Amino acid sequence: MRHLPPPAEELALLDHELARLDARRLQLLNRRAWLLSVLRAPAAPAPPPAPAVRPYVPAGPFAPVAPPAPARGTQNVLLVLGGLLLTVAAVAFTLFSWGEMGIAGRSAVLAVVTAGALMAPALLLARRLPSTAEALAVLALVLTVLDAVALHAVAAPESDGLVFSAVASAVLAAVWTLYGLLLGRLRVPLPAAVVAGQLPLVLTAWAAGASATGFGWALLVTAAADVAVVSWGRGLPVRVTAAVGAGVTGLFALLIGLGLSVSAGGALAAVGPGALLLAGAGVALAGAWRAPKEWAVTAGAVAGLASVAAVGGVLRTGLPWEWAVVVYLLCGLALLPVPRLGAPRPVGRGVLGASAAVTGGALVWALPLVAAAVLGPVSVPADVWSGAPEGFRGALGQSVPSGSAASPVVLAVVAGLAAALHVRWPGSLPEKGWRVAAAAGAVVLGWGAVLALLAVADVPYAAAVGVELLMVAGLLALAVRRGPDGVAQAAQVCGLVGAVSVGLLSLAAEPATYAVFGVLLVLFAGAAVRSASAVVRPVLAVGSVLCAIVVASAAGASLGWGAPQSAPVVLVVPAVTVLLGARLRGTTVAVAVEAAGAFGALVAVALAVTDAPFLALVLGLSGVLASATALRPERRRAAGYPAALFVAAAWVRLAASGVSAPEAYTLPVSVAAFAVGCLRSRRDPAVSSWAAYGPALSMTMVPSLVVAWTDSGWLRPLLLGAAALAVTLAGARLRLQAPLVLGGTVLALVGLHELAPHVVQVLDALPRWAPPALAGLLLLAVGATYEQRLRDARRVRESLGRMR
Repeated sequence: MRHLPPPAEELALLDHELARLDARRLQLLNRRAWLLSVLRAPAAPAPPPAPAVRPYVPAGPFAPVAPPAPARGTQNVLLVLGGLLLTVAAVAFTLFSWGEMGIAGRSAVLAVVTAGALMAPALLLARRLPSTAEALAVLALVLTVLDAVALHAVAAPESDGLVFSAVASAVLAAVWTLYGLLLGRLRVPLPAAVVAGQLPLVLTAWAAGASATGFGWALLVTAAADVAVVSWGRGLPVRVTAAVGAGVTGLFALLIGLGLSVSAGGALAAVGPGALLLAGAGVALAGAWRAPKEWAVTAGAVAGLASVAAVGGVLRTGLPWEWAVVVYLLCGLALLPVPRLGAPRPVGRGVLGASAAVTGGALVWALPLVAAAVLGPVSVPADVWSGAPEGFRGALGQSVPSGSAASPVVLAVVAGLAAALHVRWPGSLPEKGWRVAAAAGAVVLGWGAVLALLAVADVPYAAAVGVELLMVAGLLALAVRRGPDGVAQAAQVCGLVGAVSVGLLSLAAEPATYAVFGVLLVLFAGAAVRSASAVVRPVLAVGSVLCAIVVASAAGASLGWGAPQSAPVVLVVPAVTVLLGARLRGTTVAVAVEAAGAFGALVAVALAVTDAPFLALVLGLSGVLASATALRPERRRAAGYPAALFVAAAWVRLAASGVSAPEAYTLPVSVAAFAVGCLRSRRDPAVSSWAAYGPALSMTMVPSLVVAWTDSGWLRPLLLGAAALAVTLAGARLRLQAPLVLGGTVLALVGLHELAPHVVQVLDALPRWAPPALAGLLLLAVGATYEQRLRDARRVRESLGRMR
């Protein structure tokens, strides 16, 4: 049992614990105040260490509060504003009041002010005023720039402005560097010196009228100096400023070299830009060697890309652009051994990323030809059996891009690389499924390379069809033999896409259609039998059924029959699938085969829809197949509804025969079907009323309703309405959903038919504003009682749902 102290003792314990917590809170607040002061004034001396034990502080509303942190933010704002105002005053003095003084006076004023501004930070630092010193140091740097402008205007007004600017920026960079080193506690001079150091070489090249290559070298040397500052500079602000400068100047230098290399007309013209790019790669590597991990990866990638552009730009001269892509690709692949040469791991990854980027770019360039070879046959069905073209390009139409002769080489090279990586994956890279992905990529790219080669070589039509069939066979065999991994999935997808492509391609000629779809039927069926994957087998089985549907449709066309006459031939395929479903019952393949067979029945119905007698025949045969499927216990619930196809077949047959009194034909059948439904309902009380009584009721009522709407007499609507009323009441009494819904629907439609003329007369007699007004009132009434109507509708739906 847990001991509970007396209330007085427990209260004392709580007071003691609260006092301890308040003491700890005060300690943490004091520590926070000191940390804020350190962050806002880094030059302040280190404070004495906090005592390990704080004295006891009583709890309560009179506990002492931590002192507020010094208002460093306000001080910094005032100092920045003061320095800014002084800078503006100095600039205004130089620009507007300069002409009111002589040369000696101007120089003396600026010299005295600049000297004072340069010496003041040292005195302020000695007095422990670092923020004020920083503000005056910024003013001093601005004054040195104004001194340079004044010196040019006074001492050398005739000299070239660009040359003087280059010299002045170099001198300012040196002076600011020396000043920042002497006053090491100032944070502004050294980054300002780095910024000034970006200008001398660029301005010198501009003043000398250098070429684009000269500008590139000036930028690159500046970037190299920045990289040196990043590697050995003092202080984080200096290194960050130099890193930004190196990135900007180096990037512009590499872009200039790349542009010159790509536009070079010969090998000698490409050597200069290539040397610039190689030097840029060296600078990037030098910076990456001591950079943090992320920056090292980026620098390694830049170095790799620059090397590829340099070497490839020299080697590709004299070649067409499509073959230049191959040259750049080979140069990119030559970077793969670089990580093994002792480079740091981040740098090696960056170089590999550059190689992957070059490879990806080459693939993007080559893939349009593969897409044209795969999607080009889509236009063939518009001219079915119009005659086989002479070559493969003729079957693809205008979709083949020009200038793509090297696409097969690019695809083959990358496929070989992917296969080599699968065989021997580099130990320096994490595998984690990438090895299998490389094998899958090799399969896809190899298939694409063969298709691209067929298109480029413009092989004869028969040869192209044969080669594509062989590739489909090989891909399906690979998908069947391997386990359920990425390689098998890639092979299966490529096989299916290739089968669709070659199937469309074969529609250009009648013999090719039979040959291709016959072979595909055998291939898919054999692969479905041999495959051990529960996911692959249904897909292959569906493919074989679809090929059989195409062959059956083509057989009717070859016999010279129209689409309606060919529909019964197509139904042979669903009949076979019914037998296969019974043979393969209980498997996923059986479901897939039967679903594909149902699609074949829909195709047959679509073919026969323009001819009513053949449509009735097709619907009746489909009903027979559905009934045969319903004989199996596991399919009875799903196939019982398609048995109503018999009813639809009877309706279509009656309409095609021009029967004006369908009840003479439908009523006996309805009585027989009703008797069968009653027997089934007695044997199986759980059977749905739609399956038991729906076909019998709709067999007579629907055709009679169609005729009644076109009949001007009164006898048929009266008898049909009475029968519908009786069926509706019987359904409500026996709680049967099908009689209630069918009888009520027919009764409502018959009543609407009878009331329609009177409603039209009433609407004609009413003024034109009355119908909109009545409609508005009805909407208002429904809206006002919307919740009640919603509950009523929900109750009706629940009542119908409880019926069988």
